Amino acid sequence: MTTARGAHLTGSVNFDDAEKTMRTVAGILGAHVARIPDGEVGKRFHWIMFQPDVLGQADGIERVGGEPIPFGAGLDARPLRLAEGLDPAELELPPLGYADAARESYAIFTRLREEGTISAGTRFQVSLPTPVAVVGSFFTGDDRTAVEPVYADALLGELEQILEEVSHEDLAIQWDVASEMGILEGASGYGTPMQGWWTGDVLEGMVARLAALVDAVPEDVEVGVHLCYGDAGEKHFVEPTDTANLVRVANALISAAGRQLTWLHLPVPITRTDEAYYAPLADLADVPELYLGLVHREDGPEGARARIAAAAAVLDRDFGVATECGIGRAPEGTTEGILRTHAEVALPR
Repeated sequence: MTTARGAHLTGSVNFDDAEKTMRTVAGILGAHVARIPDGEVGKRFHWIMFQPDVLGQADGIERVGGEPIPFGAGLDARPLRLAEGLDPAELELPPLGYADAARESYAIFTRLREEGTISAGTRFQVSLPTPVAVVGSFFTGDDRTAVEPVYADALLGELEQILEEVSHEDLAIQWDVASEMGILEGASGYGTPMQGWWTGDVLEGMVARLAALVDAVPEDVEVGVHLCYGDAGEKHFVEPTDTANLVRVANALISAAGRQLTWLHLPVPITRTDEAYYAPLADLADVPELYLGLVHREDGPEGARARIAAAAAVLDRDFGVATECGIGRAPEGTTEGILRTHAEVALPR
């Protein structure tokens, strides 16, 4: 019998600091989760929206527009461009901020584990965006092609720092894949101009990039992929008609990567209690841990159980539960309830 077992957090949690996130998650979901993130607190609250402020510090990168575009938390959402005549090979990016955040949060994680708040064997989860997400969101035209390899090198440099400073037996890396799904779906803002970024088949270009990111994580470190349709205003940028494209991407990535994924997370829209949405999952390649993002704040345990039942009718394997994206932008005061829903609808790991 197919059972919902275990839970996964995709990254962001609506608390102000990492310690509160870790203590709360450990207290409510300790028996359900294999790994705990820091909640993407501080400047990472809005996912990648702090990156323009970081990249705008580099010589040769300019902000487009004269006046800042406020985006909460003091962020400036103006897009970026390369200065005229700049040789991209000479571009040097400042620290992106991900390694610094991981270092600070890992110190909290180890302290809480030493005091017994976090169980032994639980891993510290670090969620990272893909280069496509950042470069595609803040640059346009030929600048994307020029900046992508530079940004990718910088992001992999951040990963190397994390690998040096966090014990491998404690570490889990998650790649957040959202913009790529928008490109594949032809969603508004992700259409033809984005698809022209690389030549050849869109899925092929997408998977080649993702496989390289997965393979950059050593075998003794867990690695997962969060396929995402966004959560601006707690809504997807486009509602998937079913899981077919998610399965296409996942299967192609599993085949292309040189190492095994530890886990895979797939989103589930709140309205999909019908088996048709989940039917393509019957063709999903094997992955050790599968999490379905079927927990929603709006309808709690009752709605989650209806979606679990529909998924269980298709899958012949156990799966864990999650929200469809992070819960960092959920309304204040709802976080504990969302976490408790995970524990109510799924068995411990």
